[in-house]
Amino acid sequence: MNEIAAQLGQVGLPEPVKALASRRWDVIVVGGGHNGLTCAAYLARAGKSVLVLEARQRLGGACTLERPFEDPRYVVSPCAYVIGLLDETVIRELDLKRRGLDFTLADPQLWIPYDDGTAFAQWLDHDRTVNSLRDLGLPQKEIDGYLAYEDLFDRMRIKLRKGARDTWIGDSPSREELGALLDDTYMSDVLFHASIADVIDDFVTDQRLKDALFGQGIIGTYAGPDDPGTAAVKLMHFIGELDGVGAVWGYVKGGMGMVSFAIADAAREAGAVLAAGVPVAQVIPGEGVCLEDGTFIAAEKIVSNADPKRLMTMVADAPADYRLRIAEWDVRSPVVKFNAALHRLPSWTAAPGETFMARGVVDVTTGLAEAQRAFERCEAGEPAVGFGEIYVQPGAPEGTHLMSVFGQYAPYAVKGGWEARRDEVARQFIDLIGRYAPDFADCLADYEVLGPPDIEARVGLTGGHIFQGEVRPDQMWDRRLTSRTPMEGVYLCGAATHPGGSVIALNGRNAAMAVLVDMGDSTRGTVDCP
Repeated sequence: MNEIAAQLGQVGLPEPVKALASRRWDVIVVGGGHNGLTCAAYLARAGKSVLVLEARQRLGGACTLERPFEDPRYVVSPCAYVIGLLDETVIRELDLKRRGLDFTLADPQLWIPYDDGTAFAQWLDHDRTVNSLRDLGLPQKEIDGYLAYEDLFDRMRIKLRKGARDTWIGDSPSREELGALLDDTYMSDVLFHASIADVIDDFVTDQRLKDALFGQGIIGTYAGPDDPGTAAVKLMHFIGELDGVGAVWGYVKGGMGMVSFAIADAAREAGAVLAAGVPVAQVIPGEGVCLEDGTFIAAEKIVSNADPKRLMTMVADAPADYRLRIAEWDVRSPVVKFNAALHRLPSWTAAPGETFMARGVVDVTTGLAEAQRAFERCEAGEPAVGFGEIYVQPGAPEGTHLMSVFGQYAPYAVKGGWEARRDEVARQFIDLIGRYAPDFADCLADYEVLGPPDIEARVGLTGGHIFQGEVRPDQMWDRRLTSRTPMEGVYLCGAATHPGGSVIALNGRNAAMAVLVDMGDSTRGTVDCP
């Protein structure tokens, strides 16, 4: 374990702020999330002097480790849960496995219980998945339809990531270029327009399969499964490749924060200076930054890992059209997180006595149609947790377990306020899981509920949106924000940029490449902070 991981990212100040301010840096990175750290690592490896300023006392942003429970032995990844889109280019170039990154593939990749005591399982082993479908009594036509459905997204992944170019590296292709790469009218519709419900309908008719599959099209998305653009959300989550296996998900040994801490180790080893507990108050394009205590630190380039709306609060003179675009950037989040310490694992009605779910991913849902109605309730200001994706995390004391649930739907502005209704939302989670594991409530030792305002306050993501903005087609690809901003020497490297949200790290790499292309010599004097 590297030193930063041993500290759970609490690196503190490497030297007094006055000493940091006595130097003029090539680049200051505002925000120490995984993308900011990635950007810093690449810039430092290129010989640039780089300072990372993180407002919180801990590096990692939404991909970190915390101790939220009364029992400090539980180490929780509060927002980022599983690895799957972390780009293999970054893993290789920053040598992250040598720095402590270790993971196992989830198996089953997806397990969904039903009210009648049956369940669907998507295993790493193809034949085992087919047998799971047969155990449900599905006819061969439905099985073939399911396999064709999954194959569609895999073929799109290969065309977009392994074809004429890797479309996630560098600037996004145009819509026309993306269409040409796909060279298929149906695939283009999936990428730009279709709902996840409509695409599922094109392949299967059995309601159990529909209820099992829709969730991957709404994860983190302010939309219901019937809404246009949700098919592309499924693609975004399955366009990566992990360990050469393909579009799969896995668990990081020690928790997801180990991803950020390994990247931070690469940045520090390359010469980047990492400082935590140093909030930036103002970004002065072409000059540097002012800290909250009034200290000015000079830099030729500034890269913001903070979300774009937060950046706009730090910049006084952004162009009006850019400020308008950021004001209109959609960061509405329907996501609420339920993190729980467990005395023991629950017993599932569909698999009594089995524990394989602890190695995989479990979806609990009230069904596709009910999910659409839950979203409509969310839009009206009501929490309606009708979908939860469950992960049994590493980081629990021996003999106990740690569970995280990624739930939907609950709005930022809950009627009556979050503090008044937090217990009600917790009960919705407990009841939803208890529907399929009746003893779940008895397993709970402690838990926390994080609605969008809590995620905003804890991590600094405006609106509590874990992807720094919606990932449906109207905010993806060439409509995602670019690394370069119209402000002199100011760049973005966070999840609001191409290729999108989740723990990818290419956003940070893309920003670093843009900075390196643009780097030139300049001499500027000091600036007095207002």
